[in-house]
Amino acid sequence: MWWLYVILAVSLVIFALILIVLIRAINFNPIYEEPETFSSIDFDKNAYIESFSKLIQIKTVSCTDKNKEDEQEFIKFNNLLPVLFPKVYENCQLSTFDGKGLLFKWQGKSDKSPSVLMSHYDVVEADESAWEKPPFSAVIENGEIWGRGTVDTKITFNAILFAVNKLISDGFIPENDIYLAFSGTEEINGDGAKNIVKYFKENNIPIQLVLDEGGAVVSNVFPGVKGACGLIGIAEKGYMNVSYTVNSNGGHASAPNPNSPLVTLSKACLKVENKPFKYHLSKPVKELFDTLGRHSTFIYKIIFANLWLFKGVINKMAIKSGGNMNALIRTTVAFTQIEGSQGANVIPNKATMVSNIRISPIDTPETVLAQVRNTVNDENVIINEICAQNPSRISKTNCNEFDKIKSTIKGTWGNEVLVAPYLMV
Repeated sequence: MWWLYVILAVSLVIFALILIVLIRAINFNPIYEEPETFSSIDFDKNAYIESFSKLIQIKTVSCTDKNKEDEQEFIKFNNLLPVLFPKVYENCQLSTFDGKGLLFKWQGKSDKSPSVLMSHYDVVEADESAWEKPPFSAVIENGEIWGRGTVDTKITFNAILFAVNKLISDGFIPENDIYLAFSGTEEINGDGAKNIVKYFKENNIPIQLVLDEGGAVVSNVFPGVKGACGLIGIAEKGYMNVSYTVNSNGGHASAPNPNSPLVTLSKACLKVENKPFKYHLSKPVKELFDTLGRHSTFIYKIIFANLWLFKGVINKMAIKSGGNMNALIRTTVAFTQIEGSQGANVIPNKATMVSNIRISPIDTPETVLAQVRNTVNDENVIINEICAQNPSRISKTNCNEFDKIKSTIKGTWGNEVLVAPYLMV
């Protein structure tokens, strides 16, 4: 009869587990927030659109191939700014870095708690034949403006300078100093932003808030949540390019030897693809799940209220589906380039493959490279780092600065928008 007691004990444990899971899901409700009231903002919308259009029409294209850049376009862009935003130039101290890094200091009543509003004004090149409208024409149709840089990120560049220009015209003085930081080499990982950071450090300027691109207001982005979600990127994954090279004696394709360079590279590619990096819930992801999970359907609430139990489920779902969910919870590897011989009938003396890796906050370039080498485990494959950048620090969310951003989103999109932290992938 002892086995009946065992069955009974197991049944009680299972029942208790199910009960705990359900109770946690039932209590996993949205945290009540008092609706805010917002006053309307009066500004000249046509003037805003006009300045935005003029910025888009200038081809500030950054490219690692300098022959594809036009320095005169950058000069034209910088010469236009005092015309569009005269009050900014009259009232703010301007420092330049490497010609294309711009830093304006808008002096406030205090310098104790300064903020930085930042953006970049360079854009990637555009294949004009693939565009429905010319990418540098700023055509406006049906309430939409077309152009390279409209989203990434002349929209914020224009918004910052237009707003500051208007506020200065209105006689407004900020409580604390505000710096307007702009790079013209962001798309090629230039030194503009780095040198501005160096300037802040050397001058002991205690920045409390930095607001850059990162996140969006989107719908149907989270399981079981259909409404608009305002996602604030409070951290960004690291970035790394890795090369994989195989050398050989080459030869003619009519008499191939086993394991030619491209075959060896393909095996290495599959090994890395089939061994994902470790699952990890970073602070931004935990807070994202906790915030939006409370607004999800009950089935999903069961999962997000009990991550301690359903980690494996989320992990398998993420690996299978890929995309954003998978990118949120681990370091990801995407193979993007491969090169062999120049002839279709020639076995290459050297073949190279490149992967682009986005590094989770739990990892570093060093640990990532070590795991990749260990996974490939082939002395014939030479694996080297091309470039790397560590994951960013993770910003606080329990502070006035985060609350300001959250309030601003709701003031623009309405109290019904769900605002949550997010990990930029």
